[in-house]
Amino acid sequence: MENKPKLHVVQALKLLFLLFAVHSLFLFPFTLSEIFFEERFEDGWKDRWVLSDWKRSEGKAGTFKYTAGKWPGDPDDKGIQTYNDAKHFAISAKIAPEFSNKDRTLVVQYSVKFEQNIECGGGYIKLHSGYVNQKKFGGDTPYSFMFGPDMCGTQTKKLHVILSYQGQNYPIKKDLQCETDKLTHFYTFILRPDASYSVLVDNRERESGTMYTDWDILPPPKIKDTKAKKPADWDDREYIEDPNDVKPEGYDSIPREIPDPKAKEPDDWDEEDDGIWRPPKIPNPAYKGPWKRKKIKNPNYKGKWKTPWIDNPEFEDDPDLYVLKPIKYVGIEVWQVKAGSIFDNILICDDPQYARKVVEDVFQNREIEKDALEEAEKVRRAREEEHYPMDLNHCMSRKLKEQERKVKGGGKKGAIGSLAEGYNIS
Repeated sequence: MENKPKLHVVQALKLLFLLFAVHSLFLFPFTLSEIFFEERFEDGWKDRWVLSDWKRSEGKAGTFKYTAGKWPGDPDDKGIQTYNDAKHFAISAKIAPEFSNKDRTLVVQYSVKFEQNIECGGGYIKLHSGYVNQKKFGGDTPYSFMFGPDMCGTQTKKLHVILSYQGQNYPIKKDLQCETDKLTHFYTFILRPDASYSVLVDNRERESGTMYTDWDILPPPKIKDTKAKKPADWDDREYIEDPNDVKPEGYDSIPREIPDPKAKEPDDWDEEDDGIWRPPKIPNPAYKGPWKRKKIKNPNYKGKWKTPWIDNPEFEDDPDLYVLKPIKYVGIEVWQVKAGSIFDNILICDDPQYARKVVEDVFQNREIEKDALEEAEKVRRAREEEHYPMDLNHCMSRKLKEQERKVKGGGKKGAIGSLAEGYNIS
């Protein structure tokens, strides 16, 4: 009998705790995010990644170097860097278990740093469905998604976003530009169950929209009505002449030019020889050109007529348009003229906030990386300046000797004058 009060107290406390927990769910709702794949390239990364032998027998396959780079923000934060110029690079990792983005948000994010002057080449990643022979993984391996920079010369600075649908690859129609400097940059793609998407660079939105309009996967839901015509009574004149405006009396009598009132007859003017002196004509400031009624707002203005949009009879919606085939692998497959790109921080999840936090954490060392790059550039420029005068003097000396052999007598310029002109220093 003495234990019963204690039992009631315990039960009451349990009930109170349960009520508090249920109440908290409504006050602080949350959903558990899921990370399908995350690679920071820490210890053991080689066990997760397989270097492909694609193009190796032809001597065209490059390798990867494990490094933090020449100007890291954190020397302990390493990635894999393309090594060997003018090569194909292919490496992949298996995602276990495979996952589907059906009914969930898909976030694909990674960082890449181009330490080299790439000249021409890619810096993108791919997601693959189905079986992939990782030792033979290469450019002809089918993919479900491709995302990232691709540069060539000064003209091509493209940011690829390519989605696969029913076995065919569709690039985004918008012209997205990638970063081209030598710092680490994060590229993030977010795809939602309503088929809307966002592209972020360094946590800043670069583009957004929907798969329905920004990829030519399905026919457009709406099309312009080609049979529609502007109504006969449609008034698209924003301004009209003021019917109450009246031409001022004598307006047409105003001459275009008048004698210059400041002109004076020259002292040596002789009427017998030169005729009657008349002052030269100048534009009349009072002359305003042909009279026109002033313009006023048109009270019947309906705006510019536009062809109306109608439902596209060829459009058939696919509620699973956004769904990729189950993803089993992530891969890097690029070709580069100049190697030196560092890939790191690969993340595939369903939580944009977690992805944002990853970028923020890495960018805590952003200023350190910038300072390190600036210092490296100073050293590079100093070395170039040390060698440049010697190279220029040698070149000018050789050019001078060639000119001396060709030019006899010197002429107006002579060898030295021609040489100076050639170097734009005359």
